[in-house]
Order: sequence, then C-alpha cells, then structure tokens
Amino acid sequence: MEKKVRVRFAPSPTGGLHLGGVRTALFNYLFAKKHNGTFILRVEDTDQTRFVAGAEEYITSCLDWCGLTPDESPEQGGAFGPYRQSERKSTYKQYADQLIADGFAYYAFDTPEELEAKRKAVPNFTYGLANRLEMRNSLSLTAEEVNVLLANHTPYVVRIKMPADELVSFTDLIRGYVSFDTNLVDDKVLLKADGMPTYHLAVVADDRAMEISHVFRGEEWLPSAPIHILLWRYLGWETEMPQWVHLPLILKPDGNGKLSKRDGDRLGFPVYAQNWTDPKTGDLTRGFKELGFMPEAFVNLLAMLGWNDGTDQELFTLAELIDKFSVERISKAGAKFDFEKAKWYNHEWIKNATAKKLLPFVKDSFTAEGMVLNDDVRLEQVIDLIKDRCNLLTDFVPQSSYFFIAPEVYDLASVKPKWTPEKAAFFEAYTLDVKDGPAAAELEEKFKELAGAHNFKPGELMLPLRIMLVGGKFGPGVFDIAVNLGAAETIKRIHKAIAAFN
Repeated sequence: MEKKVRVRFAPSPTGGLHLGGVRTALFNYLFAKKHNGTFILRVEDTDQTRFVAGAEEYITSCLDWCGLTPDESPEQGGAFGPYRQSERKSTYKQYADQLIADGFAYYAFDTPEELEAKRKAVPNFTYGLANRLEMRNSLSLTAEEVNVLLANHTPYVVRIKMPADELVSFTDLIRGYVSFDTNLVDDKVLLKADGMPTYHLAVVADDRAMEISHVFRGEEWLPSAPIHILLWRYLGWETEMPQWVHLPLILKPDGNGKLSKRDGDRLGFPVYAQNWTDPKTGDLTRGFKELGFMPEAFVNLLAMLGWNDGTDQELFTLAELIDKFSVERISKAGAKFDFEKAKWYNHEWIKNATAKKLLPFVKDSFTAEGMVLNDDVRLEQVIDLIKDRCNLLTDFVPQSSYFFIAPEVYDLASVKPKWTPEKAAFFEAYTLDVKDGPAAAELEEKFKELAGAHNFKPGELMLPLRIMLVGGKFGPGVFDIAVNLGAAETIKRIHKAIAAFN
C-alpha cells in the first residue's frame, strides 16, 4: 500500500522568515495538496540558546499571509503532536540510549575548553574517525571510568559513531543518485548536555513519529543526509524512511552564492516575508508584505524560483500551482533572485486584481498617511484608473493622493515658457463646459471643439490642464481625472491654477 503523503515545514524560531524558507514551505504545501496529503508545521526549537520570543507567532503569521495554512501545527493541533520539539524532549533520550547500547553512538565527556584547545592545536579539526580515540569519550575510556563519570553526573553529549570505509547512498527526487564517503563525515552530536536533542536526532525521530512521507528541504542540508540515513538504519526504521527532496538554493542576483539578509540590506530589497523586529536590538528588517507585495504575487514569484511547468506561463494562482506542480519540474541548479522581476509579478497581480480586492489595503495606506477616506465607490474608481501604474501596493498613495487633495505646488517650469493670456482665456471658457455627468470622452470632445474655436491645437493645452488638476506630468487620462473629481472641484482647480500660472 502506498504511503499517504505527509510533509512538514520545520523552521527554527530564531528570527525573520527568509524567502527561501517560505519557498520550502510552499513546495511542501503544493506537493501535499496535489496528492491529497497533509501539510504540517513543526517548530524545531531544540536549540534554546538561539530561541527568540515571538518568532513562532511570526512564522505562523507569514504562512497565513501567503495562504499556506498548515493542516497540523502547534496552533491547529493534530493526531501526531506535540508539534514543538521542545515539548517532545522526553521522547528523544531513549533513542540515544538505544544507539549507545547497539554500538552506533557513544558518550563524549570533553569539556568546551578541551574542545577549544583541540581546535586551536589542530587546523580544521573535526571530531570523528581520525581522532575520536584521542578524546575523552566512552570509546577511549574503560567501562569502569565511564560508569564513574556517569555516576558523578559529569556533563556529556552523545555522538553518532560514523562507520569507517562505507558509502551511504540514496536517491534524491531532484538530484537522482547521491552518495557519501563516511570517512569524510564527522561524529555529530545527537544529544546535548542539557538533554535536548540536536537537529539530527530530533528530525529523524519526529519524522518517523509523524509518519512523514517526503522531506523537502534546502540543499544546504545535503551534507547532513548520510547522518540521517544512518540514524534511520541504526534505529531499525529504514523501511519507513521518507523520500528525499533537496531544493536548489535561491542565489544572489549575480548568481555568486546564497541570497542572505545582508544582500537585501546592501542591494535595497527585502528577503523576509514580513517585517521582523529583533526583540533584543530593536532593529527592524523590512518584509515583502509591508513593502507592498500582494501575497498572491509573492507566492507566484517564489514558485518560479527553481520550478516551471514546462510552458511559457508565468502567472499562476495558488490553485493553478497545485494543479501543475511536480517534483520533476524542479531545477537542480540554483535560482538567481531578481528584484525587478519580483516587482513585475506584483505589478501584474495588481493590474489584474479588482478594485474591490485592492480597496482595504489602499484605504489602510491612506489612513496611515492621515487621510481617512469614506467614499468607497469613488476610491474604487480611482484604484481602477491608476492600478496599471503601480508596481507596489504602497504606490497607490503617491500615485493618487491628488484625487483627494488639490495640488499646492505646480510644475510651473513645464507651463510658464509657453503660457499666454489667450491660453488663460481658453481655460476660463472651458470651465463653462465642465459639468457633472458627462463621460470622459464627452469632456474631451468639448475640449477639442473649444480648442479649435480658440485657434489652438488640443495637444498644446493638454499638459497645462493635467498640471492644473494634479500638479505635475503624471497620472491617468486627464479627462478621467476630471470626471472623478467632479465639475465643482475641476473648475475650482482650473481657476486656482490660472492664478498661479499668471
């Protein structure tokens, strides 16, 4: 019988959520939904020294914003909980004890000072096959010495005993056949002195307990794969081992190395899903959400970093991604992050969204600027007029504030050199043609007729009219603006600008 698809996103609550982490969550989610499986959020908080208050809630918030809601999680619960590793602490020691009893692991009593001295004395020191017998552990000490140390509660860690001269191999669903020489892998710590497991032991124990079928994780975890595979084998669970999927890295824009928070700071774009404030330092790191990205666009652009459906299609809804997703279409090579392309995705999503969908964000943006707008119908009309010009949701306020506040300053340099009393007279006359009700086309028709009657080409007068209404050389169709402003406001702005131009 085929194993039911159960996948997990397993972040550590240590800070902001990198877009690479969100992509890992997304690929887990898409695979689960494609195969009618279960998507699990498991919080890997075994490293208490790196735990950051608020980070777990932040991770949940990011997933919710992206629409990647887990089926099982610390919040949702489920039949395979608890979903925080710190709450499973009591379950891990038995496996460490079993590995020691079976000769696959050992006690190491080396103090931090002894390890530090060894690192200084031996360049590129790694604790393993080459030097384990020179260290203070249950392989180099007698059974009696070990028993005395344990009886005296001497602090220890438990390390895996990597075998000599073996090849650990497996099939990765992206990379195919992968193998590792055990002589080159060090004896990783499995259980720390505080009784907490390290990632290596916890991840294997929990994946087995939660019946995980496929492990999607970043390729930076590939070097850990032989340790995990041996743990599955040594604990007698090899037949239950999940399938492995090591995802390609998200690279810096120039392709040289993995994209980091520092790169975002240096190049002026976010790498976190949402704003993250470090509780220790108070430092704020900006996120895609607050910069003005739609969640649909963010998910869409992440999906295309290392995956495609084999066609030229670039815009996908979440439902379409689920339908089209396959592991076979994930690239082996790293994907360069291009912020201009990211903004292109967002622009396309904004352009294709309804004004009603965009309305809540635009209203909130105006409120944040101290402008409370209550006429939703008019605001939706404004959104429809300018959404094609917005790359970010945060562009709506600067692109449309003139609809609600008359300009105080004009781009006079663009008008004054060619401004004449005859043009002033034309605009005075045109105010008599501006009435509520007519469509933009009708206003434009009257404008052109009147221009002809005054011996002007319409093109000579369009720029002054735009600057009268909005203050500068920007905005959608000028007659669309006039219709939205209404006759009284349009006439008022024309009169005020004529005085300024004169």
